[in-house]
Amino acid sequence: MTDGKPINREDYKYFNSITTRWMDNDVYGHVNNVTYYSYFDTTANQYLIEQAGLDIHNAPIIGFVVHSNCNYLSSIAYPDKIEAGLYVKKLGNSSVTYGVGIFKKGENTACAFGEFVHVFVNRAEKKSVSIPEKMRIAMKNLMFH
Repeated sequence: MTDGKPINREDYKYFNSITTRWMDNDVYGHVNNVTYYSYFDTTANQYLIEQAGLDIHNAPIIGFVVHSNCNYLSSIAYPDKIEAGLYVKKLGNSSVTYGVGIFKKGENTACAFGEFVHVFVNRAEKKSVSIPEKMRIAMKNLMFH
């Protein structure tokens, strides 16, 4: 990490390829700031689906976003191809804090980086629950040791 900031590709353990869309651009000709949060959400959930077996439609638990932030370093715009990097910063009993970086495809330095916190709750009651073991193992695989 550069000055404690995760801006280099090697700071991340998992990558998700994303194609920017025409509608992602704003009137200033670059991807609007709120769209980055969609990229964060997509990447974290894609990892949970692929690596932890999360069934987003039927699982007894769901992840609620309770915190997110983003730092912008350089702009991206449609039709850029991007890659979102992911790692786990902190793993609690019912919550996980991810670090996420947005990179132009093939570039080493992030255009933006931030964090994204999920709290897992029972789907029916919306009360926090312990992260299931299979999901916890997948999350541990994203932590730096």
